[in-house]
Amino acid sequence: MRYAFYISPDENDPLTAAAERWLGANPFTGETRDLQPTGDFSVGELTALTADPRRYGFHGTLKAPFALAPGVGEQQLLDAFDDFADTRSCFDIPKMTLGQLGPFFALVPAADCPELQDLADETVRRFSPFRAPLSDADIARRKPETLGSVMRSNLLEWGYPYVFESFRFHMTLTGAVPVERQAAMRAVLEQAFASFIGKPLPVTSLALFTEPERGAPFTVHSLLPLGGTSKRKMA
Repeated sequence: MRYAFYISPDENDPLTAAAERWLGANPFTGETRDLQPTGDFSVGELTALTADPRRYGFHGTLKAPFALAPGVGEQQLLDAFDDFADTRSCFDIPKMTLGQLGPFFALVPAADCPELQDLADETVRRFSPFRAPLSDADIARRKPETLGSVMRSNLLEWGYPYVFESFRFHMTLTGAVPVERQAAMRAVLEQAFASFIGKPLPVTSLALFTEPERGAPFTVHSLLPLGGTSKRKMA
């Protein structure tokens, strides 16, 4: 079992519905459905290009997937999750845009958001003691030889290279898109997520996702409102 702390819209949020239509999966229910041809993308091409974000569930990462450290139980993690969410406040990311991280497309903040950076930093710090050390295979998968010194240090100390000064929030929509298909993909995504591009993204909760075994789909274990305004919403 692996756990991850993500920002996710609520189950009934319109963005969740839009992401479900695009990816063909709902991380709250675990249900999947066949995609439909979109633009000049066939079902087969879309299915291949969205395979990774479909498995991980629509989200923005705060603390990357981790196994529990020896001697740590799930209930301890959940208790800490309750306490942490209760101390945090809601905020808005002022404007989201369609971004490109190399060959990948994602919804990203249009500008720096200090509240988001602080939440990400504190999530990493707070839950690091619950994380089992990475295996040699886990480290190798991150190709540390291709990372700068800061990101290599982050990988070894925090289990993920893209934290703190290297953090860049993104809600992934595709895997790697070939260069010759990127313009067409951008056009399709701009239409599919038009209602959310250029708009604020309210951050009102923190989600705990789980992966039962390596390679299985991630689903929402629970979602807690920031500030402790209501009880845990179980998936």
